[in-house]
Amino acid sequence: MPGRLEILALPGIPQVRAGDDLAKLLIDAIDAAGLQLQAGDILVLAQKIVSKAEGRTVLLSAVEPGEEARTLAADTGKDPRLVQLILEQSRDVVRVRKGAPGVIVVEHERGWIHANAGIDQSNVNPGDPGQWALLLPEDPDASAAALREALHERTGIRPGILINDSFGRAWRVGTCGIAIGSAGITTVEDLRGQPDMFGRKLEVTVVGRGDEIAAAASLVMGQAGEGTPAVLLRGLAIEDSNATAVDLIRPRQEDLFR
Repeated sequence: MPGRLEILALPGIPQVRAGDDLAKLLIDAIDAAGLQLQAGDILVLAQKIVSKAEGRTVLLSAVEPGEEARTLAADTGKDPRLVQLILEQSRDVVRVRKGAPGVIVVEHERGWIHANAGIDQSNVNPGDPGQWALLLPEDPDASAAALREALHERTGIRPGILINDSFGRAWRVGTCGIAIGSAGITTVEDLRGQPDMFGRKLEVTVVGRGDEIAAAASLVMGQAGEGTPAVLLRGLAIEDSNATAVDLIRPRQEDLFR
């Protein structure tokens, strides 16, 4: 375990638009912060800038809600067009809290269980903020891997990359940063079979390391209008791992909460 961990904000990243070069924006921000990318560094990016760069912004006026979306919208007080997007991004509707404001908990097509398929309307478009929605990246693990290689090509350093998002959690109040995309980082650390301080073998301890990194980075990023969508995390030893954020999703056959 590290005796010291640094989480360094990378200020000055502009509003990201579709097609923007995230690798260049990150390199510029690192330079502007007076830092230099080093082996073992981890870059944590807010999901929002990855989604924007990948053109995942949707104009609600272009969405035609179906019958199921209209029914759920009436039950939850949501815009039917937004509900249609939620359904299109989901495998299954898990729970619905009726009333306004209601909640639609779904199993996202990528496997996450969360509210409203992670679709966001905050800090999306300054022109007409209520008329736009932002979808999650289509494949966040692939996005992280591509960004890692782009940074390696330009800097000679292959940092760990983690994409985080704020999720609500069953049994807990408040949102918390979790990993939805990862490259080059061990996201799940299985300690079963290792001894504790007194020599007893651990039987069930599996650490969600990717989520711990995501949550730590969120403390520096903020959750509202801070404008800090990327941080550099230094001091945590990383392996050149092939693990992904998908590894953090509990298999359905082990899910006791649905």
